[in-house]
Amino acid sequence: MRQLSAVDAQFLNIETSTNVANIAGLAILSGELTRGDLLSLLARRLHLAAPFRRRLAFVPLGLDRPYWTEESRIDLDYHVREIALPAPGSDRQLGDQVARLHARRLDRHRPLWEMYLIHGLAGGRTALYMKVHHAAIDGVTGANVLAALLDISPEPAEIAMAPGSEPEERVDTQEMIIRGAANIALNPAHTVKFLVNAIPHLDEIPILSQLPGAGLVSRVTRDLVNRLYGDADGAQTPALPRLAVPRTPFSGRISGHRRFAFTALPLEEVKQVKNAFGVTVNDVVMTLCAAALRQWLLKHDALPDQPLVAGVPFSLRTPGDQSEGNQVTIMITTLATQIADPVERLRAVRDAMALIKDRASLAPASWLQEVSDMMPSALTGLAARAAFNMLAETAGPINVVISNVPGPQIPLYVSGARLLSYHPVSVITDVSGGLNITVFSYDGSLDVGVIACREMVPDVWIITDHLRDALSELKLLAEQE
Repeated sequence: MRQLSAVDAQFLNIETSTNVANIAGLAILSGELTRGDLLSLLARRLHLAAPFRRRLAFVPLGLDRPYWTEESRIDLDYHVREIALPAPGSDRQLGDQVARLHARRLDRHRPLWEMYLIHGLAGGRTALYMKVHHAAIDGVTGANVLAALLDISPEPAEIAMAPGSEPEERVDTQEMIIRGAANIALNPAHTVKFLVNAIPHLDEIPILSQLPGAGLVSRVTRDLVNRLYGDADGAQTPALPRLAVPRTPFSGRISGHRRFAFTALPLEEVKQVKNAFGVTVNDVVMTLCAAALRQWLLKHDALPDQPLVAGVPFSLRTPGDQSEGNQVTIMITTLATQIADPVERLRAVRDAMALIKDRASLAPASWLQEVSDMMPSALTGLAARAAFNMLAETAGPINVVISNVPGPQIPLYVSGARLLSYHPVSVITDVSGGLNITVFSYDGSLDVGVIACREMVPDVWIITDHLRDALSELKLLAEQE
């Protein structure tokens, strides 16, 4: 049995009737895929997807973080479901169906995943929506789970049967309580570790970065550390500006209902813009999102004078690290939504992204793990929900989450059906804002998924229209360079 990390547990703690920590993907497939084919595939490959075989084991009285325990028999009939869209089976109908499915919490007494095979799409296509709780996977482990179901040719690869394994080492209730008590005793040490490691980085921690004097304290402490322990090259960790977070229509307390829209952008056109202006693909993606949000806010007469502040997830994994558990942090940056000129906006976004990349390379941001470790497990859930409740009444520490995930650039298949596109479906919360834009690159395309609170952003499809328009505008300007 493996215990959840403090970060894993936080994804459980933040959940309420409206804050739901599901992460998912919407796969669009050519032709038909039957439920029988899907069940057969899962039966053969389930041993390759560890998060699909585990359920939570809770510690009595919440004294410590839960454990993952192997489920002796996975009820695939429960986890794999089949539905159909009414005619004509449009993308908007599919988006509405995914939004409804994504808003539902997973049953914590079972392995934390569900799949929905969706028939009736226009053009003879089939969709496969798969959701997993964020406590079970991060980007790397999620990609491993997805890879277990995919093939590089229409003919499914032969997969060896699961090797025999030793029985799982069990942790009984008494042992859980003893370990929980020991962790409580060690908690002051975790608090000291957090304070020592976090003070030089207060200006990059959402919420704490907004405190008066946070930037000054961080800068002075970093300078002292650099003088005492600086490397031979004298590399200095750059300071971050104090970011004022403006209030927007998608700030504040979210509802329990969702809207979902998706689109695909040609990767070749994005690279054309990248090459013309000497930026990165990620810079272009962030700028497209900035442009789309600017246009949406203008349409709603709600564009702030100052730039929006985005949370950008970063992986803390080193190359080759396939260990389990969430190893993520979130960096904050400005989006230059206040700049009207598209090229000036692109350059401002490039500069802002370069700053947080320098920070990440010189001082890996493990603050999320350390904040999570600092508080006793028995209090963490109450504290997380109390913080969410308080911050829901403010503009929050960020306005929006934007993530760009690299993926394979070759065609992939599910039981012989070609994967046409794969659109991420991520998380929104009271604290991170009622809008999330996640991009996944696949086979020459940037597949975009936009999830939003239905009450805050009812016209979510307009954002995907603005993304396409923004790319067309930058492409035209790139051709003139």
